[in-house]
Amino acid sequence: MASSRSTGTTFGVTGKKTGQLKPGKSSSETLLATKPQKLSRPSDKLNPKTVDPFAATNKSQSAFASVYMNGGVPCRLIHGSVKHKLQWSTPPDEIPFDPVLVTLADGLKETVHPYTFVSRNGFQEMLEVDGAYQKVLPILPKITFSIRAALSHKDNSVFEGGLEALVQLSDVVGPELNQHLKTILVPVSKRMMDKKYKDRITEVVQRLEQNGGKDSLVILKSKIPTYSSIFT
Repeated sequence: MASSRSTGTTFGVTGKKTGQLKPGKSSSETLLATKPQKLSRPSDKLNPKTVDPFAATNKSQSAFASVYMNGGVPCRLIHGSVKHKLQWSTPPDEIPFDPVLVTLADGLKETVHPYTFVSRNGFQEMLEVDGAYQKVLPILPKITFSIRAALSHKDNSVFEGGLEALVQLSDVVGPELNQHLKTILVPVSKRMMDKKYKDRITEVVQRLEQNGGKDSLVILKSKIPTYSSIFT
C-alpha cells in the first residue's frame, strides 16, 4: 500500500479542498495575517476605563456622543491629579463654529462622563475666543435650541449646565438673544418655584436683562411675572 504524504492542503468536513497553506506558515499564523486591523482614532487616547465605544447602546444618545467617539470634535480630556482640562488638537479660534460648537451645544444634555465635561467646557472655551460674536450669530437658532433641550432635561445636573451655557451665550451675543428668550425661558419658568433653583434662576434672568437691555424686560416678565427689573 502506498504511503500518504502531507501536501499542506486542508480539507473541510465534507472532504472538499478548502485552501493551500504556504510553506513554513501554520494555519493559525495565516488567520492572524488575514485578520482586519482596527484603525486608531483620536478618541482612543481617552482612558479606556472611562469611555467604552461598545457600551454606547442608548437610543437617545445625542449627536455629540457619536461624533466625539468618532473623533469629530478636535479635543480630548486630560485627566489631572486635581482637576481635568481639555487639550485641543486645533486651537478653538481656528475651529469652524458650525458644526463643532453646534455639536458641543447638543452635548449639553449628556449625563455620562467624559461627555458632560467635554461638551460643557468645550462650549465655554469656544465662546471665549476672539470674534466669537460674529461666529455665533449665524448659528444662534441652533445653539438656543440645544440650550432649551438641556434646560428641559429631567436631570438636575443637565439643567444646571444649561443655565451656565445660557449665561455664557448671553455674555457673547447680548441683545441678539432677546428674540429667542420666550422659547428658552419656558422650561426655566417651570423651575422658578423650586426653592433649590429660585435664587440661581433669578441671577441668570438678571444677567439676561443686563446683557439684553431694557427691551428684554417685557419678554422676561412675560415668562417670569414675579421678576423685578435690575433697572428699577
